[in-house]
Amino acid sequence: MTTLDDLGPFFAVRTHARGQRCDAPWLTMADLIEDAHMLEARVERVRSALGAGAAAPVEQRVAASVTHLGLVARLIAPMIAVAALDEPPISVAAEDLWWQDELGGPYPLSVTTATTDVGPNLADGIVGALTDAVGDGFGVSGRTLWGNVASATNSAARLIATARPEHGALAVAAADDVLAEPRVEDGRLRAGPGFRRRSCCLIYRVTGDRGAVCGDCILT
Repeated sequence: MTTLDDLGPFFAVRTHARGQRCDAPWLTMADLIEDAHMLEARVERVRSALGAGAAAPVEQRVAASVTHLGLVARLIAPMIAVAALDEPPISVAAEDLWWQDELGGPYPLSVTTATTDVGPNLADGIVGALTDAVGDGFGVSGRTLWGNVASATNSAARLIATARPEHGALAVAAADDVLAEPRVEDGRLRAGPGFRRRSCCLIYRVTGDRGAVCGDCILT
């Protein structure tokens, strides 16, 4: 039986009971959304990491986009995975998701199962809240940020299909449910080998080279 751990570190999670509090250094995603200083501090840490060795300072909005992409990719991956493995859905409520504010790889994440009577899609809940917070706080366009959501969603499906081909069809179907949401690149994209987002995460601006982009970028 395939588990989330089998799919790799971006999918692996810990679990906790609904309403349970986790000890430090665990934080809820609600903390990140509600505390502008916490989100700004993470953006600045990412900015410093991106700027190490760079010839010019990294723009804050570039660091904010990269921060957003990393945060939502870690959240979306296990949510797509439970659908691919036909397991109970994960709650997308910010107060139900606990994390540790670490850089340098997939940050630790603890989740709880969604209630049976509530089934928001991934564009709602924490993903939408994070997207709004970064857009409002750092002047990053909604198209860029929802493009990040699209890219993270397709990447999760692709990784699952690569690691466990027998679950690939369900992973793509779960990803397509997210991509059909109008806020996610106008709902026009679908997962698969031909996926290409309709925006750019801005990472190329770190080097100033428009060729230094991700494989699914519109600039390619």
